[in-house]
Amino acid sequence: MPDTLAGLDRFNAAAEADAEEELLACCASRAFARAVASGRPYQDGDRLAGAAAAAVRGLAWPDVLEALAAHPRIGARPDGGGREAAWSRQEQSGVEDGLRKALADGNRAYEDRFGHVYLICATGLTGTQMLTRLRERLDHDDEAERGVVRDELAEITRLRIAKLLGEAP
Repeated sequence: MPDTLAGLDRFNAAAEADAEEELLACCASRAFARAVASGRPYQDGDRLAGAAAAAVRGLAWPDVLEALAAHPRIGARPDGGGREAAWSRQEQSGVEDGLRKALADGNRAYEDRFGHVYLICATGLTGTQMLTRLRERLDHDDEAERGVVRDELAEITRLRIAKLLGEAP
């Protein structure tokens, strides 16, 4: 709890541009970062997480696509040394090497079908579970899939907000 309070205090006290930059590591939409940063100060982590979830769900589709562009393909090893790359590597730790080709093939099919990267909150899922869900989602119509994408993005963002505040490793 002390780490969380310190993280929240630091976030609340940050300059607007710095707060937005921190939030972009959680969801790479500038509209999201502006909306959440402008709501400061937050009294607790739950209120910040709630504001973040509401902001994700309120994004226009082009803003969702901006956020998706920052996510690596499931099964791909994220490059770079930044916070987002480290978080992605941790989130996708359940992907077994033997599934990487099947996931790469599935990613291509998904991108051909929907025009953007396949997004799933990978934390706690095995590669097999991610691949199964990918295949199931290929049957969605565009509207249904957009709803699932928003839900997945909101969950990823919730987990990353917790990491930002020091609530999770």
